[in-house]
Amino acid sequence: MSQNRERNDRKGGKKPPFSARSGKASDTPRPGGWNPNPPPKSFADSKPRAPARGKVDADNLIWGRHPVLAALANPARKGMGRLMATADRAAEIERDGLAPHGHVVEVMDAQLLDRMLPIGAVHQGLVFKVAPLEGVSLEDIAGPASGIIVMLDQLTDPQNVGAIFRSALAFGARGIVVQDRHSPALSGALAKAAAGATERLPCARVTNLSRALERLADLGWRAVGLDGAAEETLDQALDHKPTVLVMGSEGDGIRRLVAEHCDALARIPMPGGFESLNVSNAAAVALYEATRKQG
Repeated sequence: MSQNRERNDRKGGKKPPFSARSGKASDTPRPGGWNPNPPPKSFADSKPRAPARGKVDADNLIWGRHPVLAALANPARKGMGRLMATADRAAEIERDGLAPHGHVVEVMDAQLLDRMLPIGAVHQGLVFKVAPLEGVSLEDIAGPASGIIVMLDQLTDPQNVGAIFRSALAFGARGIVVQDRHSPALSGALAKAAAGATERLPCARVTNLSRALERLADLGWRAVGLDGAAEETLDQALDHKPTVLVMGSEGDGIRRLVAEHCDALARIPMPGGFESLNVSNAAAVALYEATRKQG
């Protein structure tokens, strides 16, 4: 009977399932053999899985040896934050007294620190979870009028802002002025790029840069804005007076109303014919020139 049924199935164009012909369930592999109908294998199953990462709040994190040690040395950080380090960094902090304001180290594996940070962040075995500094008032930076202040008009790239902090500290600037609503927090990638300068250089966050320039003028400051299309060169525009160097955003430069509140606009001469410098490089050149004029 079974042979006739099989012939009838072939004549009708139907082929019985393997399980019917073998008398075994299709999803049960033979002992020591192979499963004729294995479950489908997705492509994702064959790829190694990366460690899970939670949501990273970089505005409340500082990482890297120089930024973290500078934060620990800042008296304003006393009693603040959560300090995490690998075993060797924790031993270094203890041995050299690098946490003078009483911060206690939590020892963690490097992999755990990796998972706390944005992808690609280089922590060098140190992470400090702490709220950004509140900053100082404009008058704290401006009085008495002498030296150099750097004003940033809506610069948003943390790497550029951090590099400008670093150059400003290196050239002895009095402080940095930024607009509160359009500037990144002084932490995360910015603090890493600044290499600790954000902990040592005062920063004033103001509501309106034009009004801030008016107030600085009342206090005896002269504002020079960098503009690649200006007629005067930086050397011609600068003098020995207390100077506010105004740097525009990476794409749009100084906004019109802010430029109108500058006493002069100046360009950096570039005989090599290249169109412009990165804003952090331009700030370093301007700081050098301004420092030389006042010396």
